[in-house]
Amino acid sequence: MNRLQGKYVLLTGASQGLGRQLAIAYAREGAAGLALVARRGEALDEVREQIQQAVPKTSVVVVTADLRRPEELERVMNEVRDTLLRNTLRDRTQQVAPKTNVLTITADLTQPEDIERVVATTLNEFKGRLDVLVNNASTIGPAPIPYLLDYPLEDFHNVINTNLVAPFLLIKKILPAMIEQGGSIINVTSDAGITGYPGWGAYGISKFGIEGMSQTWAAELEGSGVRVNWVDPGDMNTAMHRAAEPDEDPAQWANPAEVTEVFLYLAANDSRHIHGQRFQAQEYNWGRNAIEGLAA
Repeated sequence: MNRLQGKYVLLTGASQGLGRQLAIAYAREGAAGLALVARRGEALDEVREQIQQAVPKTSVVVVTADLRRPEELERVMNEVRDTLLRNTLRDRTQQVAPKTNVLTITADLTQPEDIERVVATTLNEFKGRLDVLVNNASTIGPAPIPYLLDYPLEDFHNVINTNLVAPFLLIKKILPAMIEQGGSIINVTSDAGITGYPGWGAYGISKFGIEGMSQTWAAELEGSGVRVNWVDPGDMNTAMHRAAEPDEDPAQWANPAEVTEVFLYLAANDSRHIHGQRFQAQEYNWGRNAIEGLAA
């Protein structure tokens, strides 16, 4: 417990599947702040409730908006500010143990202006500090997934923008804050980014991009104090995976809650010397032959 004490985390794709389980796991491990990002506000409300049940001493701020509409941005910022002021006054009247401050943000990460707002809101809430970025948000695209010959261009753009361009922009935008005191960037990849499978379309292509981008960021950030690693969580029983392979038995796939440990490790100080490596969450030793300081 408390492996993430004092750490501030930005987690995308937090409303379901792996992202939801990571949000709960990070709160349980004592993260000082969690900025949770997803498209659907209702689903983020559910995550908020689950975190509060799992970790009762948790403060949660929820803002729901259609961030594709510029006029919504000012309203969201005002609502966040007012809510935080109310929470500050409330907290001053309570004598409780330290708790996780959870900020939930509804956003469409295919829109660069939404990414700008996510970063600005997160850094404002966490007073300019960010220790961990988890690029988990992704979309499978149209389901069943068509072969590339028949793949609609609009869907192709949407998948690439969500799965690859958004992580690139988020890393680029948060680096000035993170590089001051170091931090951990964790990108979520897939075996579909190592082997080209027929019928995995833009999703597989986007994960090939994540693999290459992660390696490039890692090389360029060597010695900066910001470490970059990427994790293949393996086959999981999630809505996205069920949509991608509707004829398979999801009972054979892992529960997302079973693959969170490697993400906790990479977010915690135990991994401060681990940089530029690929992990497989469901493999022995996370797919690594030997990692310095890695607990069995």
